[in-house]
Amino acid sequence: MEKFYTFTGVIAPLDRANVDTDAIIPKQFLKSIKRSGFGPNLFDGWRYLDAADPIQENQSRKINPDFVLNQSPYDEAKILLARKNFGCGSSREHAVWALAGFGIKVVLAPSFGDIFYSNSFKNGVLPIRLSDVAIDALFKSVYATAGYSATINLDEQLIETQDGIRLDFEIAAGLKDRLLKGLDDISLTLAHADKICAYEKARKKITPWLFQGI
Repeated sequence: MEKFYTFTGVIAPLDRANVDTDAIIPKQFLKSIKRSGFGPNLFDGWRYLDAADPIQENQSRKINPDFVLNQSPYDEAKILLARKNFGCGSSREHAVWALAGFGIKVVLAPSFGDIFYSNSFKNGVLPIRLSDVAIDALFKSVYATAGYSATINLDEQLIETQDGIRLDFEIAAGLKDRLLKGLDDISLTLAHADKICAYEKARKKITPWLFQGI
């Protein structure tokens, strides 16, 4: 997993509440456990006018010109602005893979589905909770200025918009650390490899029958 660095990106407004994981990546595309390849089908039901087909090439499908992520400059946005309870519904980790595959690095919303929130940190995406007032103000600014952008500084836990608005955000220290260091679950486990080996060695002496045939 890549380390999370401070960056400046365009904010794409998705003015919807309760966006569930099936809307983020429809179930018919959950054909792989690889983390790559899901970006083209992010919000598939909203991005395309024709029926979803996991076999059909997206290049030949009818684009929905009214959907924000199909419009310039939002088709290259790195920050997604949404309403409450983003990522609710099923626990599919593919939802975060699809966002990351599209290029989304940060999602701003008043609240998130709990499992989606946890999955985001495991895959290098930063979900930031902001107050309803702050979210409303950002939507107003985004709609007023095409290509409205912000700088996300995770280390300082600060959002600074292009017109000088500064918003602090809260994040658990452990979750912040794993993003800054680029640590997924496997990396976190391997960081304790010496302790794990020492435990297994000691345990083998106490209960040798558990290790027979290993």
